[in-house]
Amino acid sequence: MAIGQCYRGKLAACDNGAMTTSKAQLQADLTTAMKARDELTVATLRMVLTAITSEEVSGKQARELTNDDVLTVLGREAKKRRESAEAYDSAARPELADRERAELLVIAKYLPESMSEAEVKAVVDAAVAQVAADGATGQAAMGAVMKIVQPQVKGRADGGQVAALVRGALGM
Repeated sequence: MAIGQCYRGKLAACDNGAMTTSKAQLQADLTTAMKARDELTVATLRMVLTAITSEEVSGKQARELTNDDVLTVLGREAKKRRESAEAYDSAARPELADRERAELLVIAKYLPESMSEAEVKAVVDAAVAQVAADGATGQAAMGAVMKIVQPQVKGRADGGQVAALVRGALGM
């Protein structure tokens, strides 16, 4: 499969099961979407690439983002789309909510597959057991558990959902 075929739901380098998300891949997919005259994908990828560029030049010195950094930016953009869709729904603007959800579907093609609640719960339970063995309790235990859990679920689970599961597991 050639790079540039990703925006149709196939990810570049899918042949070997690996998923790559880089700025170059997104740019190639943007070019392909432009040639296909896919307005939604073009607009969404342009917004994502703008967010990536902004992240690259933010701070004291410009830098090139790693694939993990690109995934972080993609996750942030996906979260914005989810929240916007909810806000439009509550404001009785279904056409705008639908547009946000469509953009979210485009962005989701570049994100790693989300973990199920059972998978997240298993990670949280293991971390709670580890922290309990160390003797931490209360808010300190929550911080310690989150420190263990976050790297394992980064980009694959919603932080709010993880925090709720940790609070439940700790009885808070």
